[in-house]
Amino acid sequence: MSYFAAAVAREASGWTAAELDLTGVVELDDVAERLGDLEPDAQTSLLFVEADDAYLVIMRLDESGDLRVFGSDSAYAEESRLGQVLVGDLKPAPTELDDEESPAARRSGDGDDEDETPAADPDADPVGDSDLLADLGISAARLLELCAHDGLLPSDVTAELCEIIGCGDEVEELRGV
Repeated sequence: MSYFAAAVAREASGWTAAELDLTGVVELDDVAERLGDLEPDAQTSLLFVEADDAYLVIMRLDESGDLRVFGSDSAYAEESRLGQVLVGDLKPAPTELDDEESPAARRSGDGDDEDETPAADPDADPVGDSDLLADLGISAARLLELCAHDGLLPSDVTAELCEIIGCGDEVEELRGV
């Protein structure tokens, strides 16, 4: 299974990006160590792993050493060894938000759910911390919505997320676009 792994690190001067080689990793701590080595003094480091135009994994490592991971679909763990390392031990992500948290509920106010987009693709099984980008401007609901959007590839989701958090140009440069 092929993959693209883009690591970005935020320091006071801005974002730094690099493609990360995940060959030979056997546990999540190995991946976290490689991510932390990108910019050891970074306030926040993120890793976007896109696999076979089907799966997206986002890893976040903060300067405190706190590691958080989100996967767009638990099936990735069954499809590849790398998927098993990245998302194999994650619990299902909440895919339905209560009415108080739901942006659609705040907009409509009438309780009619017929026209609302579902929080997640019924065929996908998102896992991990869907709220890991909330302080960067991407709510759990928005992340789940992007991952479930029909027709969006993991690379499209990564591009949109990176554009929102301010490192879109750096990641696109890694792709050679």
